[in-house]
Formats: sequence, C-alpha cells, structure tokens
Amino acid sequence: QVQLVESGGGLVQAGESLRLSCAASGQTLSTYDMGWFRQAPGKEREFVAAISPRYSTYYADSVKGRGTISRDKTKNTVYLQMNSLKPEDTAVYYCAAKGYYRGSYYRQEDYNIWGQGTQVTVSS
Repeated sequence: QVQLVESGGGLVQAGESLRLSCAASGQTLSTYDMGWFRQAPGKEREFVAAISPRYSTYYADSVKGRGTISRDKTKNTVYLQMNSLKPEDTAVYYCAAKGYYRGSYYRQEDYNIWGQGTQVTVSS
C-alpha cells in the first residue's frame, strides 16, 4: 500500500523560504500526477501546485512566482519550494497523488492518495 509522508514544515518569518518534501513508499509514483494542497485554519483545503509525470507544472495564482514544484523519480519524492513566504501561507500542507489523466490537477476530489500533512507557520 502506497504511503505519502510530508516533511519540511516549520515556523519561519515572513520573507523566508521553506522546502517541503513528500516521500512515497510502497509503490513508485513516477507515472502519477503529484499535487500539493493546503488548508488554513477555518478555511477549505485549496490547490497549491501540481506536477505531471512528464514534469509539466501547474500553480495556484497565490503562489505563482514564489513556489516551485519538482519531483525526483529516483527518490520517489516530490518537493515544493516556497520563497518569500507570507503570513497568509500559514496552513497545513498536504501532498497528494492521482493517476495520470485522471480528472483535473486542480481538484482535490480527483486525488486518491494523500499524506498526513505538514504544518507551515509564517510569522509577520
């Protein structure tokens, strides 16, 4: 059974950077679309970024220019580099996977494998 484990979250100050990692175990995810979502307190979970098996990338407007999603198939790991962090980036960040061409990159309902999340807190 495939598992996704996120890491790299923490407490940072506004303007700083973080790199989140999502390591998969139990199955290679090299043919899966991988996504990052986040959920802030009191808000619904929202799309952040996604990457296809062919390395096409997709971003929410809120992180364009500040976030970079990447994947290392040899390590079965996906990364989210976030720069110039803002207090409004504070959220639990989740990694997710879906079959290639299954649904939309932007819809959380189309992802069928999820990690437990990692907390990112940005202080002002």
